[in-house]
Amino acid sequence: MIVGSDKIYAIENFYVKHLREKGVEVDHFVAQTIFYDYYQSGLVNKLLFKAGLSGIIRKINRLFIEKVKEVKPAVVWVFKGMELRPSSLEQVKKMGIKLVNYNPDNPFIFTGKGSGNNYVTGAIGLYDLHFTYNLSIEQILQKEYGANTAFLPFGFEISDTLYQTCAKQEELVKACFLGNPDKQRGAFIMALAAQGITLDVYGNHWNRFVRHPNINILQPVYGEELWQVLRRYRVQLNLMRIHNENSHNMRSFEVPGIGGIMIAPRTTEHEMFFEDGKEIFLFDDISSCAAKIRQVLSFPAEEANGIRQHARMASLQRGYRYSDRAQFALEVIKSL
Repeated sequence: MIVGSDKIYAIENFYVKHLREKGVEVDHFVAQTIFYDYYQSGLVNKLLFKAGLSGIIRKINRLFIEKVKEVKPAVVWVFKGMELRPSSLEQVKKMGIKLVNYNPDNPFIFTGKGSGNNYVTGAIGLYDLHFTYNLSIEQILQKEYGANTAFLPFGFEISDTLYQTCAKQEELVKACFLGNPDKQRGAFIMALAAQGITLDVYGNHWNRFVRHPNINILQPVYGEELWQVLRRYRVQLNLMRIHNENSHNMRSFEVPGIGGIMIAPRTTEHEMFFEDGKEIFLFDDISSCAAKIRQVLSFPAEEANGIRQHARMASLQRGYRYSDRAQFALEVIKSL
C-alpha cells in the first residue's frame, strides 16, 4: 500500500505506475488528497482546521486503518506522512506489516505549511526503512535515529514520443528559470540581472520578488508545455532551496533528461550524477553563474547540441528514470 497523493504533481504516482508494471499489487491510499480536497474546498474548512476544530485528520486515520485491515498489505510505504498520526503507524506495525517512508522534503527543515509537521518527525523511529533523496539527511537519520536507510534520488518521467516532440523545437538562445520564487531565488535572479544577464522566469508571483529590465516574467507552465520550455531554452538555471543545499532537486534530472542544458550550484550530489562541463555546468557563486551562462549562450549550435545529447544519454544510461528508481526501491523493500 502506497500512502500519499494522486494529484498530477505527486512523485508517488510514478512508483504506483512502475511497480504495477513490474507485477506488484499496489493499493494507493490517497491520504494527502483527501486532506487537500477538504482544506481547499472553502474558507470555513480552513478556519476550522487552523482552529483545531476539524475532524479531517481523525477521519483520514480511521479510513487508513480500515483500508490496511481490508487490503492486508505486506508493506505500507508512506510518502511524507503529514496526515498520519504516529499512533496509527504503531497500530499498523503491531499487525506485522513493514513500514517504509520516503520524504521528498527535508524532515528536519520545514520551509512552508506543506513541507512537514510533528507527525513527520514524530514517526521517524517507527519505520523499518527510510528512503531519502539527500545524503546529508541520510547521515542524520542513521546517526541520530539509528534508522535503516537507502539513498533514492529524484528522477525524470518522459515518454520517448514527447521527448522527440520537444527535441524538434527551434532553440531559443536565452537563459530561463522555471519555478516559483522565494526571497533567496529572487535575490539571486536580481543579482544576475544586475550583471547583465537576461532571463525569462516562469512561475507564480515573480512580480513580488523581482523587477528589472533584464527579467521577463511569464506564467507557470505544466504538463507537456513544461517539458517544452525546459528543452527550448539554451540555458536552464537550477537553484536549490534551503532544504536542498549541497543536494539536488527534481529539476536536477528533469533538465538533463529532456536534453536541456542545466546550469546549477556545485553540490556534492550534482557532481556525483553528472560530469561538469560536458553534461551540465556547475557554478560556485553569482559571478561564476553569470560567466557560465555567457559561456553556454556563446556556444555554436553544434556544440550546444552535443551537450544536450551527452546530458540525455547520461540520464538514460545511468538509470535516472523513475522506472529505474522503482526497480531499485522494489529490490530494497524486498530485502526487508
